Amino acid sequence: MGYKIVFTDHSLYGFADAGSIHMNKVLQFTLAEVSQAICVSHTSKENTVLRSGLPPEKAMIKPAPERLSSHEIVIVVISRLVYRKGADLLVEVIPEVWFIVGGDGPKHVRLEELREKYSLQDRVEMLGAVQHSKLRSVLVSGHIFLNSSLTEAFCIAILEAASCGLLTVSTRVGGVPEVLPDDMIVFAKPDPSDMVQAIEKAISILPRIDPQDMHSRELYNWHDVAKRTEIVYDRALKCSNQNLLQRLSRYLSCGTWAGKIFCLVMIIDFLLWHLLQLWKLPAEDIEEVPDFVLSHDQDEGTSLENANQRSR
Repeated sequence: MGYKIVFTDHSLYGFADAGSIHMNKVLQFTLAEVSQAICVSHTSKENTVLRSGLPPEKAMIKPAPERLSSHEIVIVVISRLVYRKGADLLVEVIPEVWFIVGGDGPKHVRLEELREKYSLQDRVEMLGAVQHSKLRSVLVSGHIFLNSSLTEAFCIAILEAASCGLLTVSTRVGGVPEVLPDDMIVFAKPDPSDMVQAIEKAISILPRIDPQDMHSRELYNWHDVAKRTEIVYDRALKCSNQNLLQRLSRYLSCGTWAGKIFCLVMIIDFLLWHLLQLWKLPAEDIEEVPDFVLSHDQDEGTSLENANQRSR
């Protein structure tokens, strides 16, 4: 259809196993005509560019960084309890410390079994799925936030924890090292013994952590994120229009045989699209979103027009 396309990638994939090779080839086909891409970290950008063959200049990075109430240290975990989020690592670490675990998933049963096996009911609280509206009240009940993910492109959870004043312990994977400054996070290898050591280190420095100071530090600004996202879309709109033959050349570069197959698929898709336009879905019947002007821009425009009239 020749539309400008902006793709946002939040995932990290490998390169070695058969499933990853297949998905990367599909991604290469899918992104062949993408105008711009948004990635959530430098690691995410590198992964996306390598997997898709997308020119690096087309991939932009969206985010940009600009209480001991008792003698018991409480560690909070809020995550989907699945393998990718490191639930198996969590099982190995839990017997060592006090925990509040929020989240649900296939590994929930294993955590429950562990709690029963070691009689940890008084030290491990299982909350199940936590509603987003109650997330803050759960986070502020702890002192340390633990992220045991095996792969993460960015990890918004540790940013939410830091905004609630919690010191973070996290596995050093994917784009996680880019999220918080070093004085707000302690890193560990994705290994149970190393995670226990990282937790012990975090507990030792906890008396020097001021939750209010961590809460008040402005590392990210959503207005800035919105502006950067708008820039990406503006760049996509400024990309030159290309005819079908020019666009097909991108698919040919996807591989000796795969490129030809992708070109055939796109030619068939192009013909079906034109058939639908002639038959049922003419382009002029598609309702487009109108441009809008923010109210303060309207006020500025009105004031300028009034000033011009008075000058006359």
